[in-house]
Amino acid sequence: SNSSGMSGRSVRLRSVPIQSLSELERARLQEVAFYQLQQDCDLSCPITIPKDGQKRKKSLRKKLDSLGKEKNKDREFIPQAFGMPLSQVIANDRAYKLKQDSQRDEQKDASDFVASLLPFGNKRQNKELSSSNSSLSSTSETPNESTSPNTPEPAPRARRRGAMSVDSITDLDDNQSRLLEALQLSLPAEAQSKKEKARDKKLSLNPIYRQVPRLVDSCCQHLEKHGLQTVGIFRVGSSKKRVRQLREEFDRGVDVSLEEEHSVHDVAALLKEFLRDMPDPLLTRELYTAFINTLLLEPEEQLGTLQLLIYLLPPCNCDTLHRLLQFLSMVARHANDNVSKDGQEVTGNKMTSLNLATIFGPNLLHKQKSSDKEFTVQSSARAEESTAIIAVVQKMIENYEALFMVPPDLQNEVLISLLETDPDVVDYLLRRKASQSS
Repeated sequence: SNSSGMSGRSVRLRSVPIQSLSELERARLQEVAFYQLQQDCDLSCPITIPKDGQKRKKSLRKKLDSLGKEKNKDREFIPQAFGMPLSQVIANDRAYKLKQDSQRDEQKDASDFVASLLPFGNKRQNKELSSSNSSLSSTSETPNESTSPNTPEPAPRARRRGAMSVDSITDLDDNQSRLLEALQLSLPAEAQSKKEKARDKKLSLNPIYRQVPRLVDSCCQHLEKHGLQTVGIFRVGSSKKRVRQLREEFDRGVDVSLEEEHSVHDVAALLKEFLRDMPDPLLTRELYTAFINTLLLEPEEQLGTLQLLIYLLPPCNCDTLHRLLQFLSMVARHANDNVSKDGQEVTGNKMTSLNLATIFGPNLLHKQKSSDKEFTVQSSARAEESTAIIAVVQKMIENYEALFMVPPDLQNEVLISLLETDPDVVDYLLRRKASQSS
């Protein structure tokens, strides 16, 4: 489907990965998906755009608890990863990354200064500078990501450094643009104001960096490297003590690097525990019934509806889900025994998409933490519900690539919606789409 902006430019739109869309387009995509779900999908339940889980109001008991903790401040530490809203984990990771970068820069400045005192110093200095560009990748950018076609690389770093590309609709003041240059990729807009339109002005015209917690990324990478051939990965028990130790390291904001000597079963348990302890599950409580009810639709409508529901999620939930499903689908591809290129028999890990969905489903999708009242519900109804959860997550694992590719008709709706509010921006976005597809 073609889309044309103010200048009458017509661009042939192709399906693109959701992470290649700008922050502004992703925010509008959320609204477009919301509208389509209400118009065209009969999920027979109310649908809301999930709120980004920033701190909920503390109950009085929690307040008293935390006051008690203040007193033991020296013994306690403030957790950085577990049991808090996803957006908070990502903000903590970002702060950690900035601190690391500034320490690295200080060390580099010192070594440059020493180098400049040595004979032939300047030669070395130039070499160092050119290499520093590439070392700036963000923590949530997986090194092996470049090999997977479905996550586009951000605009080449070297090109973005000097001349800053147009970023957001209102020009940034000097300080902010320096920060953006330092971070290379735009950061998500801060807390959103009531006025929709005022909000859009702050959103970036560039893709935002992948919002995946360091912990999730590290665990997935480690298991992709060391765990794909492990029979019954996620099923086999782990060492509680070692898992607790890893958990505490991530919570203290230590630079944890998972190496070969870490047991894949411990890392697998850590990943499950992280997802289980999120205050709001990754697929959000608000959309619980909607996700389950996709199973009531005609088979050919199910995927399209699942896709719209995923686009309703806050970007951090959407990006983290993408990373997780990418990993789970890779585990499932190694489930069966296989013969390697050199004729060796390779044992499968036995973890089919159904087995993985059985383990991860309840961690990704659940209702309110069950109160005592709930236990009076017949166990048969509960069993039926858990079968439904598993079926939905299995479908996601098996179709993960398609789910995160935004089809042309949805992109077109997004651009039409933007034409009403920011016509000048549409031309800019269309020019970029045209140059990307050529």
